[in-house]
Amino acid sequence: MSPVRRALEFLFTRVLRSRIGIALVIAVLVFGVIGAARLVGGPVDPGLGLTSRPSQPISTADPEAGDDGVLASPPAAVAPKTRPGEDTPEQVAGRFTTAWLSGPGSTGDAWQARLRPLSTPALAEKLTDADPETVPARKTTGAPTLRPRTESFVEALVPLDNGTLRLELVAPDGPWLVDAIDWERS
Repeated sequence: MSPVRRALEFLFTRVLRSRIGIALVIAVLVFGVIGAARLVGGPVDPGLGLTSRPSQPISTADPEAGDDGVLASPPAAVAPKTRPGEDTPEQVAGRFTTAWLSGPGSTGDAWQARLRPLSTPALAEKLTDADPETVPARKTTGAPTLRPRTESFVEALVPLDNGTLRLELVAPDGPWLVDAIDWERS
């Protein structure tokens, strides 16, 4: 047996089957791939890569666009639009509150009949099973305060004897109607 053949046999039967041999084979493969990539990639410019940092921060937003964060000042208030001859949101909120407070002592049908012309169909549907005796307040203590959100959406806060009635009014097709009711006890 020749010395070359004996060396190859020793290499394949003992060294390459051991843990050290497998680690050496993997290292040779990794360095081979890196070396081949550098040969194919061509010369490297030292000014490129991770070592060259920008002189100023990279901005992904237009600095002239203004602040779009949560803490930004609120947009200018939009005045709610009312068609000529129709009730304003304040008037509808006042009339709805009066009708809502008239619930105790009346029948459910009569109470809902007073609320229905001032309510959206969705709210009227929600109020069909409401009990007029469960109205938590008895009288208003001030005029409604409006918080216009858009030209056709307003939030009205009505102070009552033992809390605040919050109404959401919408005017999708003209007249203002109450779309949601919320009660906050004081």
